Amino acid sequence: MGEIKGSKGADGRDRAAGSRRADGRSGPSGGKRADGRSAGGRGADGRSTASGGRRPDGKSIAPGGKRADGRSIRSGGDEEVYAASTRHRGRRKKRKGSVVSNIILVIAIAVFCVSAYKLFTIGKGYYDGRSEYDKIKNLAIGDGDGGGEEGAPKVNFDELKAINPDTVAWIRFDPEPKIIDYPVVQGKDNQEYLHKTFSANDNSLGTIFLNVDNNPNFTDENSIIYGHRMKDGSMFRHLVDYEDKAFWEANPYFYIYTPDGQEIKYHIYSMGQVVDTSDTYLTEFASQEEYQNFLNMTKEVSLYDTGVEVNTSDTIVTLSTCTSASDEHRFVVRGVRVKEGTEQVQ
Repeated sequence: MGEIKGSKGADGRDRAAGSRRADGRSGPSGGKRADGRSAGGRGADGRSTASGGRRPDGKSIAPGGKRADGRSIRSGGDEEVYAASTRHRGRRKKRKGSVVSNIILVIAIAVFCVSAYKLFTIGKGYYDGRSEYDKIKNLAIGDGDGGGEEGAPKVNFDELKAINPDTVAWIRFDPEPKIIDYPVVQGKDNQEYLHKTFSANDNSLGTIFLNVDNNPNFTDENSIIYGHRMKDGSMFRHLVDYEDKAFWEANPYFYIYTPDGQEIKYHIYSMGQVVDTSDTYLTEFASQEEYQNFLNMTKEVSLYDTGVEVNTSDTIVTLSTCTSASDEHRFVVRGVRVKEGTEQVQ
């Protein structure tokens, strides 16, 4: 091909395609601007203005560039993703916290309901048991003021045996603890009446009962009568009042009435805490000497000396109840039969 020649300008210089501008600089398409910078080159401040160039602050403005804080602002950028994930995490934490709180609340309500039910059951048991024994007392005891002497109560054992054939006695304290005023039964073993009332109702009060191995006429050397220590003060709860010697001095006797008309007066001579395997619960003795040793032991372990003498010609009654010390401990009150005080109940 031939040489392409451009025309000359007013100053006599060639103006070929891509010729120079009036200032002597080349001016082809895509050439330099009037300030000598490439079109699509740099801005007045020396920074590139090309597509995908940088912003006036020197930071890239290309798609997927960075924000002023240095974080990417690429399409669908992380800022929105970050904010959304933060919101989701917050919601998850709130939901988790709400679930835990609800679980705790449900457990607390359940515990409250169970506890309330148990308290109601216990309270109702006490009320039902005491109401039953009050009715039995009103039915079986005639008018009378004293305990065993003038004005002694009359016990209607026919009425009692009609309700419970296991009836063997009635026990009473006078003047105090007056609340101990109950029928006495003897079951087929020493467990039968632990949670069964005199009228054969299931109840934690149980019934005052004579040891299964004892003679129901109270002629054994050591007759044992058991009763619960109830928190409402019923049954044998107030035997522990004899821990105080002053109480014993004011109330040294209790009385037992039997179906054959006996009124037996017992003088309290010993009291204290024992374990359930103690020799206190022996009822048979091989010899008079062995029995005397037993009686001596009962005086030695007493909380205080009552000054009441006992010997092998005597018979005693041991009243036994549980304690708060442990399941193996018992509190006992021992009384010796007062011979001269024995009389027939008319």
